[in-house]
Parts: sequence; C-alpha cells; structure tokens
Amino acid sequence: MDPQTELKIWVDADAAPRDVKEIVFRAAKRLELSTILVANQRVSTPPGNPHVTAVWVGGGPDVADQHIVDHAEPGDLAITADIPLAALLVEKGVLTLDPRGEEYSRENIGERLSIRDFMDSLRSTGVETGGPKPYGAREKREFAAALDRILTAELRKR
Repeated sequence: MDPQTELKIWVDADAAPRDVKEIVFRAAKRLELSTILVANQRVSTPPGNPHVTAVWVGGGPDVADQHIVDHAEPGDLAITADIPLAALLVEKGVLTLDPRGEEYSRENIGERLSIRDFMDSLRSTGVETGGPKPYGAREKREFAAALDRILTAELRKR
C-alpha cells in the first residue's frame, strides 16, 4: 500500500445505528478523514463537517453494497453489519468493522458467513431465531474503541 494513499471511511449507512455514525463523524473531523455514507435513501451529513459526504444510490438493496465494493480501496475502512458485503471487502483488502466493534478478517469471515447462512436457513423453515441483541451503551463503547484502535494503527503506517 502506498503510504501516501489517503485512508477513507465507507459507511453502509442504510442500517448503521445513529450512534455509530456520530462516532465516525467525530473521528472523521478530528483526523480529517474522508468519510462516505452510502445508502439507497437520502442520508444527511453532519453540519460543519466537510469530511463527510453522502452517496445516494438508486435501485435495490444491494446497490449500495456494490457501490462500496466498487469504490473502496485496499487499506480503506468500511463500517457494515452486512456479512456478505464484509466478505467481499475483506477479500479486496478493505479493513471492515461491524457496528458492535468486531473486526471482520480473513480468519473469521468464513465462519461468520456460515453462521449467517445457517441462521437464514433456520428462519426459512419457520424457526424463530430472535435476532440480534439490542444496540446499547456497551456496544457503542466497543465500537468506539475498535474504531480508534484501527484508525490509530492504520494512520501510523502511512
């Protein structure tokens, strides 16, 4: 990776919790990092933060995902809870973090995809799987800590 390459943060903004976006906005402003919100609906950017832009993609649910895959570069950081999207990004060399602070990696993405697919198959047979735990203060702290750790490590490399 070219040390002069600018780190960009990509946010799968359709389902990202508000708290996650606010943490990312503060980091983008503090570190002067280009941050791109991608969604298939209009999303607003924070006033007074020129580092955050939004891309509104039309079409179906995977259009925003494809936009991120097509435009993110190795060494960028993407924020998403979408495991299939994360798998594509990890394969491309994009650092990928979920809103609960867990980093997707080449070592864990296969297992995460298998679990997701298994849960999908259970749901398709009518089994009630419950869904994810509520997003709360603990998850917010874990995300903020993971984001800080990843950004610090990456920016030291450049």
